[in-house]
Order: sequence, then structure tokens, then C-alpha cells
Amino acid sequence: MIQLLFSQTQGQTNPFISFLPLIIIFVIFYLLLILPQQRKQKKHKEMIASLRPGDRVVTSSGIHGEIKKIKDRTIILKIADKVEIEIEKEVIGYKKQ
Repeated sequence: MIQLLFSQTQGQTNPFISFLPLIIIFVIFYLLLILPQQRKQKKHKEMIASLRPGDRVVTSSGIHGEIKKIKDRTIILKIADKVEIEIEKEVIGYKKQ
């Protein structure tokens, strides 16, 4: 009787067990790739929101300057005497201390 029960369950596998490797791979990708990127984006948005005129910043392309005016989506950045450029807020790489 035990042999009969064992032979019937041997051919059937639990569907959860067959998807377990895919679930584990997704969890690893989420923890190693997606979650850190979301944290980095959140920190960048907070830094963009905290910008004020007079702050010294560096753009993602390496331009150093001082914020003169903040508009809705852009920033007027003074990069030299009598030289000002208008850039998107999102290209600010970081704020200098």
C-alpha cells in the first residue's frame, strides 16, 4: 500500500517547487539591482528639491557653477564672470559643500 502511494506521488511535482528558482532569481535582482537604484533616484530628487540660489553645483557633464536663479524645470547657472547658462534641473550631478 505504501509503495502504491509513493508511486502515485512520484510523477507529480509541486508547481511552487518548479517556480522556486525563478522566484529566487527575481528576489536577487530586486535586492541587488532595483532597490539600490530606487534609493539613488530618491536621494537625487531630494537633492534637486533642496537646491537654492547661491549653491555651488556640478552637472553630470562636469560643469562647475553657482546657481543664480531656479525656474520651474530649469536652473540659471553662473559658470564664469558674465557667463550664465540655462540647464535642466535633472542634470545636476551633486551639490558642492
